[in-house]
Amino acid sequence: MLTKRRIGVVGGGQLAWMMASAAKTLGVELVVQTPSPDDPAVVIAADTIFAPIEDAAATALLATRCDAITFENEFVNVEALSTLAEQGVCFRPGLGVLAPILDKYHQRCYLRNSGLPVPRFIDLEESRGSRGRGEEIFPTSLAQFGFPVVLKARRHGYDGQGTFIIKDIEALKYRLAASYKQQVGHGPSFLLEEFVPFERELAVVAARSAAGDVVTFPIVETQQEEQVCRRVLVPADIPNTIAVEIEAIAHTLLQGLQAVGVFGIELFLTTNGSVLVNEIAPRTHNSGHFTIDACETSQFEQHLRAICDLPLGNPALRCSGAVMVNLLGYENASASDYSGKLQQLEQIPQAHVYWYGKTESRPGRKLGHVTILLDAQNREQETAIAQQVESIWYNR
Repeated sequence: MLTKRRIGVVGGGQLAWMMASAAKTLGVELVVQTPSPDDPAVVIAADTIFAPIEDAAATALLATRCDAITFENEFVNVEALSTLAEQGVCFRPGLGVLAPILDKYHQRCYLRNSGLPVPRFIDLEESRGSRGRGEEIFPTSLAQFGFPVVLKARRHGYDGQGTFIIKDIEALKYRLAASYKQQVGHGPSFLLEEFVPFERELAVVAARSAAGDVVTFPIVETQQEEQVCRRVLVPADIPNTIAVEIEAIAHTLLQGLQAVGVFGIELFLTTNGSVLVNEIAPRTHNSGHFTIDACETSQFEQHLRAICDLPLGNPALRCSGAVMVNLLGYENASASDYSGKLQQLEQIPQAHVYWYGKTESRPGRKLGHVTILLDAQNREQETAIAQQVESIWYNR
């Protein structure tokens, strides 16, 4: 059991930044390992180690300044950190939890072997020609899917990066060859999976304590554009049977992994009413940002509670619903140019605006988010409210 509650966070982006309020409430100090003084979490950290997040030597130094270490993202070199774990450094979630899920092909295999429903998939490396550059694709590997198919980088893909919807064999060859060339002969590994014609995309944030308690936050609908989440509708308008199935998936996953902390689980609801697990993230998640304002306990407080051996909090909504809209970059510019728009967003009734303090904007980059709390009177107006936010942000 942790006593001092000084937590190291590998990664200094907005997810670490949003832990600050919860950390203050719980009497927890945060020590951050992050590359740049401009990273969002630097301003809230009790101490900072400026180093790349993959730098295991810096993480060893981080371990001397805290009681346990958690991760803000999946850019984790488990092998490099294993020596620290053997020396007694407390990682939460543990490296053994991360090992089967950081590589998306291994994650797919783990989910399938755990009896959880996933799209059909193959390891593209085993289904390519001997030259390894994508010029030769075994037709039998693609015959089981047909087109379109989904091509995913096995590591380091996020916010739509590394995920491609492929419409024909020539596009597949082009994408693989381009990736190989960009990496100077050492292109990223990919998996190939069926394209799922889903009815909607869903997500759930779940937490597990070291004692084995599991709680789930309300299931939400996520709406994506170009594989990047644009908005989250809370709670998802789904039958109770589907909600029960998703909660069971979350329990099976976290108990099977013996995880400690918060996980984000993305799912497809297919047109025939089936649920498939799309991806899991061993950390706080974009789909759970609404919990800061809409739930009794936020996902960030829940994560800190789990890793500090405190009782898990109540995840229930304290309002009828909510809409969360990501404020995505749409141009290459200084991120300080948007103060006027932020002021307009703050005028929306029951709006809570979060600006991550990033110094540069680029298309698709998450710069902030807005959560609007709903009551019984405007619960059915969530789409119109999301459009209002986007009309202000994108000037349309």
